[in-house]
Amino acid sequence: MKITASIKFLILFSFVLVAGKLSAQYKVKGVVFDSSRLYRIEAVSVMTTGGRMSVTDSMGRYQIDVGEKDSIWFSYLGKPTPKYPVLKIPDVNQFNIALQLKTDVMAEIKIKTRSYREDSVQNRKDYAKIFDFHRPNIASMTTIGPTGAGIDLDELIRVFQFRKNKQTEKFKERLEEQERQKFIDHRFSKLLVKRLTALDGNDLDVFMIRYRPSYAFALVASDYDFQLYIKKCYELFKQTKTF
Repeated sequence: MKITASIKFLILFSFVLVAGKLSAQYKVKGVVFDSSRLYRIEAVSVMTTGGRMSVTDSMGRYQIDVGEKDSIWFSYLGKPTPKYPVLKIPDVNQFNIALQLKTDVMAEIKIKTRSYREDSVQNRKDYAKIFDFHRPNIASMTTIGPTGAGIDLDELIRVFQFRKNKQTEKFKERLEEQERQKFIDHRFSKLLVKRLTALDGNDLDVFMIRYRPSYAFALVASDYDFQLYIKKCYELFKQTKTF
């Protein structure tokens, strides 16, 4: 089949249109802070006039696809920011903003940051010997020196400290379980659940107990999947709630 000049023109024009559409797409990235710019805020909704939506992760970071003619805005606890036209954003790879928050909201964000990250590091330091504990074995009892292999007497003595070894192992297990529960508390926070469900008071307390996720899920779930889990649980909660 012979391709006429008009068909060639249409094909070329189609490629130009597609290329133009592709070039008009952007990805805006950044971090959402509180007004002091000291604390990052998670679970902030990020939206565009083109209909796309994203949320900030546990470190306050976000990224969202936008069109050339789009505007972007943020919403937290039902309060939206002004719209920012994409073409007026100086750097789409680092569009950081600061939100004005109420005192009670700010206090909860600050307490959560200190109680998890800083306390977790300090806990590991305070109980370093317990977290590093292992039962003595052939490898730990064997030492290699200038004269050859030998026996570490301290490790040999530990072999026969059955009661002490067992107590230390149980203490280590308790510390590790506490650490896992604190991690769940960090991800499954009242601030996040309240933000996504608008629950409060006794209903919020009941929801937090009834739908508390497992450590395995909290560890591997993305921010999107974790928040989707909370929303689905909320729908179930409304269906089973007795009014």
